[in-house]
Amino acid sequence: MERKRLVVSYNNVTEEVLEAIRMKYPLGYTNHVMKVKTQGDDFFYAITVDTDNASYLVKVPVKIDTKGSLNEEDTLGEIAEEKEAEDNFPEADTTETED
Repeated sequence: MERKRLVVSYNNVTEEVLEAIRMKYPLGYTNHVMKVKTQGDDFFYAITVDTDNASYLVKVPVKIDTKGSLNEEDTLGEIAEEKEAEDNFPEADTTETED
């Protein structure tokens, strides 16, 4: 007997599937997420997990950090200047006031 192959959102998984995810990814699934292309330019991110009855492709939410990405036009000097500007904190007011 062949297992069912199902696609389901992480928000809609059953307790059985959630437990299977915990067992397969005890340290979290962050490093196991794959990009799944659909028709056209659409895609989603997912992890795989199997139960006794079915194989699941579980859609998971992904937050992508684009702050550290480089553009082709950026030079190393511009990147260093941006980093330096981010690292500079405003000077603290060291003058004491009496109450």
